[in-house]
Amino acid sequence: MSKFYARRRLSILSALTGLIASVALFNSPTASAALPTPVSAATARGYLASLTVATEDRTGYDRDLFPHWITISGSCNTRETVLKRDGSGVVTDSSCASTSGSWYSQYDGATWTAASDLDIDHLVPLAEAWDSGASDWTTSQRQAFANDLTRPQLIAVTDNVNQAKGDQDPATWMPSRTAYRCTYVRAWVQVKYYYDLSVDSAEKSALTSYLANC
Repeated sequence: MSKFYARRRLSILSALTGLIASVALFNSPTASAALPTPVSAATARGYLASLTVATEDRTGYDRDLFPHWITISGSCNTRETVLKRDGSGVVTDSSCASTSGSWYSQYDGATWTAASDLDIDHLVPLAEAWDSGASDWTTSQRQAFANDLTRPQLIAVTDNVNQAKGDQDPATWMPSRTAYRCTYVRAWVQVKYYYDLSVDSAEKSALTSYLANC
């Protein structure tokens, strides 16, 4: 066997080994993950400084303009995918619904064993995105934002905490669990920066203050 083909075979075997390990981790009943790690506080401060400051405009907003909970893989939609990602020991049925597991809500420190007690929070709310520039996007761009599993934008949290947050930004709402606030604002700024969304003056002031303590 030539050196070229030997190296190629080793490369393929290595890739397959990594893939098998990844699949095993994803399907393991004890696997647990979380919100994608946001940028550092220093990077977030740099991002924040570059964001456009503008007055928010809610004109024309409708949640249905952001198609969400689309199919991600097989029978699993975005909500079900995040529940599986953020939980421990999650078991799903043939339709991908979580039938058991444990979820720790980073916002308030509560632990839940029923998926019905959790909402999937859009960390930067859909209405907030609309106010900040998404009103000019295409439907496909809004769909990508509403189902973004790559950026730190979706997280499973206590349902009534998510409902209390509503469409508020960090000037008027922050997680009650103070240990998570630095992660939250870093994620917020990263998402706004990636999608080229603006901030209003009160929002920027609050973010600046929280990031100064990260």
